[in-house]
Amino acid sequence: MQPTPNTRSTEPSTKPAAALPGLSHLKAAGPLIALVLLCIAGAFLNPDFATVDNLMNVLTRTAFIGIIAVGMTFVIVSGGIDLSVGSMAALIAGAMIVAMNALVAGAGAPGAATVICAGIALALACGAVFGIAHGLLITRGRIEAFIVTLGSLGIFRAVLTWLSDGGALTLDFNLAEAYSPVYYQSVLGVPIPVWVFALVAVGGTVILNRTAYGQHVQAIGSNEQVARYAAIRVDRAKVLTYLLLGVCVAIATILYVPRLGSATPTTGILWELEAIAAVVVGGTSLRGGSGRVMGTVVGAILLSVIGNILNLTSIISVHLNPAVQGVVIIAVAYLQRGRR
Repeated sequence: MQPTPNTRSTEPSTKPAAALPGLSHLKAAGPLIALVLLCIAGAFLNPDFATVDNLMNVLTRTAFIGIIAVGMTFVIVSGGIDLSVGSMAALIAGAMIVAMNALVAGAGAPGAATVICAGIALALACGAVFGIAHGLLITRGRIEAFIVTLGSLGIFRAVLTWLSDGGALTLDFNLAEAYSPVYYQSVLGVPIPVWVFALVAVGGTVILNRTAYGQHVQAIGSNEQVARYAAIRVDRAKVLTYLLLGVCVAIATILYVPRLGSATPTTGILWELEAIAAVVVGGTSLRGGSGRVMGTVVGAILLSVIGNILNLTSIISVHLNPAVQGVVIIAVAYLQRGRR
């Protein structure tokens, strides 16, 4: 009997080639490499860029958007979006100022520290309530996240405009003096907002990467239907992501109010653009399913460094900074096309 000939095909395999060992790590480090190169370029373009005071200023200004972006990372990883964070921050700031001024003006007014603590508690409560409302409308109401947050964006901004009668809500002078150290004070040479940003970033990293909830968020973003089959409580996890984002917005607002001591209808304009840009630049997929909080932190700092360099060098008008961020979002989304 003749032996059976070897019928193994000699055609090239259609299986994708295995990824190079360090390629995924190189991609993950891309934003950090870009930040380092950008800082080197900034130092060459203007010597003032590399000063400690300027770098602390950049980090302090990054803290507000960075804290919000940490919460936005969870929402985008889960496959959602929130376009209302800037307007939400503005309304929370206005509510804080109105409530704190009312407490001071009342009979038998408590001390400044008590009033400030009450304002902080109100801010956290508002952020949590707004986040839960978004989550319930999206999960229980079966409304697209884009529509829900686009609608609340208008609502929040309109309510603040009504509260301020189209003008500015200003914190009582004595309260502003007592509250200002929250923004201007430093600990070990590092401003308080930067410390808070660091704590939020570390907490977000632990939650996303080291907890069952974080794994559920990533599973939902990868494939929500499969996550339901896996007995993951999808609706609850989604509500928690928006709750987390609302609390992050409240924390950022608590740090922002003592900076100017006021809130106007233009407070928080384009914060949602900056937060989303920080998330996508940091490597989180806009389609959901994967993301890194530390990448978001690097993305937020990178965008702030770009703005700072533009301000110091006058390469283009500072009014075009949002345009630069918009271009960044579109470019990263283009590069991510087809990625899940």
